[in-house]
Amino acid sequence: MSKTLPSGFLWGNSVSSMQTEGAWNEGGKGPSVYDIREASEFASDWKVATDSYHRYQEDFDYMRDLGMNCYRFQISWSRVCPDGDGAFNEEGIAFYDRFINDLIARGIEPMICLYHFDMPLALAEKYNGFTERHVLDAFVRYGQKMIDCFGDRVTWWLTFNEQNIYHMPEAFRVSGYLRGDKTLRELYQIQHHVMMAHVQLTQYLHETKPGKLMGGMLAHQLIYPATCKPRDVFCAQQYDEFLNQNLLRVFAGQGYSPAVMAVVEREGFSDIYRADDLALIARVKSDYMAFSYYASKTLNSDVIAADVPVNYYLQQGDVPNPYLQATEWNWQIDPLGFRAIITRYYNDWRLPVFPIENGIGVIETWDGVNPINDDYRIAYHRDHLQAMKDAIFIDGAQVVGYLGWGLIDILSSQGDMRKRYGVVYVNRENHDLKDLKRVPKRSYAWLKQVIHSNGRDL
Repeated sequence: MSKTLPSGFLWGNSVSSMQTEGAWNEGGKGPSVYDIREASEFASDWKVATDSYHRYQEDFDYMRDLGMNCYRFQISWSRVCPDGDGAFNEEGIAFYDRFINDLIARGIEPMICLYHFDMPLALAEKYNGFTERHVLDAFVRYGQKMIDCFGDRVTWWLTFNEQNIYHMPEAFRVSGYLRGDKTLRELYQIQHHVMMAHVQLTQYLHETKPGKLMGGMLAHQLIYPATCKPRDVFCAQQYDEFLNQNLLRVFAGQGYSPAVMAVVEREGFSDIYRADDLALIARVKSDYMAFSYYASKTLNSDVIAADVPVNYYLQQGDVPNPYLQATEWNWQIDPLGFRAIITRYYNDWRLPVFPIENGIGVIETWDGVNPINDDYRIAYHRDHLQAMKDAIFIDGAQVVGYLGWGLIDILSSQGDMRKRYGVVYVNRENHDLKDLKRVPKRSYAWLKQVIHSNGRDL
């Protein structure tokens, strides 16, 4: 299918500040929970990242050359508010002011994500992150300040990167949680406080900046049952309800899933969910639905104990899908799953769909002379873009854009520089910063052709 994508389609790149900026102790920035994480055999520390704090203009020039017209980035909470709920740092705010203006000057539309796992250390240490409602209030205060500062120029907003992670066991790694027994009650506290921050800031954006758009975002967990055995199918459906549909229902203005609230009642968690919270959740609606997608998963119910909470199913029941190839990190490549998600989002919720992370992470080395030949990356993006086009032109989905993940190499979410997603190589390793030179790979020219043809020529 060679059709050109709709006029105004957004092409671009997604990153987080902790994986790109560096400058961990410059410009008045306070420490975050990532700044104190030490390097290990297969992980860098977070102090330099790809040094985009000093080099972002070079990266923006590559984006402009590629034809990108959208860039999703995260504001570092501790750069603009060093201790999370105290005085704001004008130097940090001025940095993002220049950053946004430099994007717009290149014809690139900014998309702001307010939180991508790097809690200000002071809040994490004092309150144990989003387990405490005070941190919800501090986040809303910070988010409102950013909307006040940048809402005149930024149309596209996100509160949380991959918000359903806060209802998975991984929540304890990304929510500022530093101590405790990682109980189910704490998991539900984190999930609800994060959701309340999202709806409060969505309401604030709508009231103060009419026409600006707030999206809800998932790390979409597409789960196949391992067999057609009824329990495999039922457990896969339950997991989808708790980890995906529950949040999508809120984003669509329907409130939490009845199945989730039944667990809340049964476990004695109802005090977490205040009546005025639930009333607000039921009347605030997001403007678009965003998600990340890299791979699908397969669930075998036989190995899931009967008393395991649904939120933990994948920890026990994840099995390889024999019909799919996998990357070096065992992420199974499934472009048809990408189409299935896009089509279902639009069929179910009738809100614009925006896939804002998609890519393949691969171990790559540069010989110092020749561009890296990454035909596997071209194949991955070609197949996923074709799947997206099929969702649009065959299935009738409304899709507003496509953002790749880390199209200039960055630290992985685990801090591992070996896992590279970019069409531009960054010359550093986990424990050797080298010169941080940016070097286009073979996929760069291919992606440039795709964007300049607005998806016609894959």
